[in-house]
Amino acid sequence: MKRRSFITLLGGAAALPFAARAQQPERMRRIGMLNSLAADDPESQARFAAFAQGLQQSGLTIGRNVRIDTRSAGGDSERIRKSISELLALAPDVILAIGSATVAPVLKATRDVPVVFVLVPDPVGAGFVESLAHPAGNATGFTTFEYGIGAKWLELLKQVATGVTRLAVLRDSALAVGSGQFGAIQSVAPTFGVELRPIDVQDATEIERGITAFARSPNGGLIVTGSALAVVHRDLIVALAAQHKLPALYFQRLFVASGGLISYGPDFLDQYRQAAGYVDRILKGEKPADLPVQAPTKYELVINLKTAKALGLDVPPTLLARADEVIE
Repeated sequence: MKRRSFITLLGGAAALPFAARAQQPERMRRIGMLNSLAADDPESQARFAAFAQGLQQSGLTIGRNVRIDTRSAGGDSERIRKSISELLALAPDVILAIGSATVAPVLKATRDVPVVFVLVPDPVGAGFVESLAHPAGNATGFTTFEYGIGAKWLELLKQVATGVTRLAVLRDSALAVGSGQFGAIQSVAPTFGVELRPIDVQDATEIERGITAFARSPNGGLIVTGSALAVVHRDLIVALAAQHKLPALYFQRLFVASGGLISYGPDFLDQYRQAAGYVDRILKGEKPADLPVQAPTKYELVINLKTAKALGLDVPPTLLARADEVIE
């Protein structure tokens, strides 16, 4: 063999391991996603899309270097526990947990797997983290709103529907946030001359029975506080409010997009995009304990003028001017 050919052969052979390594696929990281809504719920799909978008912005592509194993509990506590067991059996690198009802059992099941949460009103009070600045455990994430927002909800509803003197408050009594938000509304109700009645959102029958009984007397209004169950039953709640001519304020835009009167709260989908950034940082080696819990920086006011007209309400021009979105 000629010397030049022999050197060329050696060089090519030496380069083979490097070329093989360069062509190897990227390490596949695993994310467990515990959703509080059913998988076929349009809102659930929108949230997943926002999370995937956030991952893409961080350089993570589903199917190439990251895999998402999703479980949807639909607000059922037994299904939540089963879903958590299934996700943990898959040995995820990190879990994305949505809402207080899912975060609590996740943290009860594991203190080793990193957890990023979204849509949690009071992670300190619930015991998920030691403080917002220093979570200290295996969980961190993004809060939705403080309990005190309940006072703002009542103030906004009274601006639109000045005649309301009786108020039904839909809340999930099984969650601390249910009592917390009701308490905040209760603390300012006398100032606005409003009498309160709590209604639980545990099941559709209870919601329908409670709202129907409440609507038998005049001058009623409705505030729907934040919970996964309220989102699960949103179509029923909006339909009952329309049927009984109840001016209603909701904690999230999607209720108003479905025909509700008014909503005030943070951009929930943005939390999923931000959560993807925290997931990426954890996959790169940072610990949840070192990532501060973040609160929303912007709240959006959405008003449905078509619904206002159907209820015979005139929305003040000053409130319309403040709205982030007006649905006509």
